[in-house]
Amino acid sequence: MLREAEVRAVLRRHGLDPRRSLGQNFVVDPPTVERIAATARVGPGDHVVEVGPGLGSLTLALADTGASVVAVEKDRTLVPVLRDVLAERAVGDRVEVVEADALELDWPSLLASRWDGAWSLVANLPYNVAVPIVLRALEHATQVQRLVVMVQREVADRLAAGPGGRVVGAPSIRVAWYGHAEVAFTVPPEVFVPRPRVESAVLVITRREPPSGSVGVDEVMRLVEVAYRQRRKMLRSTLSGLVGADAFDRAGVAPTARPEELDVAAWTRLAGAVAQPSGAAAPERGAGS
Repeated sequence: MLREAEVRAVLRRHGLDPRRSLGQNFVVDPPTVERIAATARVGPGDHVVEVGPGLGSLTLALADTGASVVAVEKDRTLVPVLRDVLAERAVGDRVEVVEADALELDWPSLLASRWDGAWSLVANLPYNVAVPIVLRALEHATQVQRLVVMVQREVADRLAAGPGGRVVGAPSIRVAWYGHAEVAFTVPPEVFVPRPRVESAVLVITRREPPSGSVGVDEVMRLVEVAYRQRRKMLRSTLSGLVGADAFDRAGVAPTARPEELDVAAWTRLAGAVAQPSGAAAPERGAGS
């Protein structure tokens, strides 16, 4: 792992500065990266994809577990520096560095060409692209069964929020469609160079089967996104024109409920009731119902 003095020395040696446009905040606290690696629960024989490895602090911790790591780095100026750091620490045989943008990456091809089993995604994600990277990985990287990502604390809280929570919203429901999310622990600004102005948190998402095989996530999110535009109003008001009284009844959802009261299973039943004609069989009740 790299300590603060080592990170600063590497940056000086290569004439580099953290790029604010890419949200670069390098972790310089070995106990923090060791804790993230431990939370990932990976070891020999496991395969990990890391997004945004930067100078390699977390990469080294993951490699030290014995896992095989594919490190995806967008910043081409950092790629040769990262390779040098990994070579100096003699872990190059366990780490492959790939220069690519995680938001444009062909996830299935990248992962399947290297290992046809289950993967973990572990990363210290840039704050400015954390949510789209998480959602893209959940949607496209189906081989990834577990995500352990460090993000801004308020983002972690929002993505892990459940029904009744103050910060639950459309992103919470979309994440819940794909898996179970929970905040593992928080991280202070002092462990980064440069120091951010906010706290971070490590979010763990464990993939599970979607709550329905007949209703898709897009159908569910169509209702969710409309409802959350006016989250303080009752569903019968916000979803007027989209959901009829009979659909509420068949889904077992009260039209007087507000969006934050519904979990992903309830939203799925509601979308299923909308999709089927009145009088048809009741929509299936999926995970979490």
